[in-house]
Amino acid sequence: MADAQEPQISRNPDVDRRESGLTINRASKVFRSAEGKEVHAIDDVSLAICRGEFFVMLGPSGCGKTTLLRSIAGLETLDAGEIYLDDRKIDDLPPYERPVNTVFQSYALFPHMTVEQNIAFGLEMEHKPRKVIRKAVSDMLDLVHLSDIGARHPDQLSGGQQQRVALARALAKSPEVLLLDESLSALDFKLRRQMQVELKRIQRETGVTFVFVTHDQEEALSMADRIAVFSNGRPEQVGTPEQIYDEPVNRFVADFIGDINFIDGVKGRGDSVVLESSTFPVQQDLANLSEGEQVCVAVRPEHITLSAPGGGGLQGSITWLTFMGAHVRCSVRLDDGTELMARLAPSSFDVELRPEAKVTVVIGSEHMRVVER
Repeated sequence: MADAQEPQISRNPDVDRRESGLTINRASKVFRSAEGKEVHAIDDVSLAICRGEFFVMLGPSGCGKTTLLRSIAGLETLDAGEIYLDDRKIDDLPPYERPVNTVFQSYALFPHMTVEQNIAFGLEMEHKPRKVIRKAVSDMLDLVHLSDIGARHPDQLSGGQQQRVALARALAKSPEVLLLDESLSALDFKLRRQMQVELKRIQRETGVTFVFVTHDQEEALSMADRIAVFSNGRPEQVGTPEQIYDEPVNRFVADFIGDINFIDGVKGRGDSVVLESSTFPVQQDLANLSEGEQVCVAVRPEHITLSAPGGGGLQGSITWLTFMGAHVRCSVRLDDGTELMARLAPSSFDVELRPEAKVTVVIGSEHMRVVER
């Protein structure tokens, strides 16, 4: 593919302009609350999403992720900013002219139509030839593994089957971008896990750019190529699941993604931190911090090990523990009162685990992450 010609627009220099894909440039959207106050649903957001990427917008309710998704679809109008697909400006196009399609949480299947008729509907509205429609419907049924139920109606389908039909209908029109708004949230836990795998498979097989909105951290980590973690109308961090989990940029991201411990301390000499009275080197550049400055250190529970008291490390005592089969969940209260949670594999400790037992908390420097307070 030839390199795309860069459009002559003013772009946020912090955004990496991709060779092709979906670019959101300084997008803003303000609503007014019932009390008349301005609510910045989208606050100067700039993102670059690669073509063929599974991109997840993750965050709590009210953080702006769904408003941004609806703005890409054309269901909301931006107050400021631009949306480009490759070099085409699409934010001023009506929804039906944008090469995107949306799968909503409710699926929105037509109850009086069969599965095949639901999938064919969009193509019929575009007056495609019958031969083309039949082939597209057949291909979509094969893609979502529903070839044997094309004659059924939605009320004869399970939740997972309805979800697949909604996906097939959205993909039948060959959109360049598929938008998915909390589209697995109506499924039960087991089926949701299965559909996460299926959704990723479908995205890889079609090569369509997927932009997926969710508040479920595990869902985001399991499916995304990259994740944007949203808070208060803007992304706090954008990165791969591994980067988001292992290298959170601030306390909000660290706390929102998975279980986490926070330990207050101070900056030591060089790239080190002092926790209680012990100094720990960290594998992180702390040149922007002054020696003695207060810091917050984040540590995942699975990166904590316990040993006999008195060794090098943080001193404390076990407050409770729970056997979970493959691991033991354990809470330790440090001598300064800080509570830490550990997730211990059978081979990760050499001390008897029992309530009130004195222990040393051992944390490898590679697993300590200094985050903004």
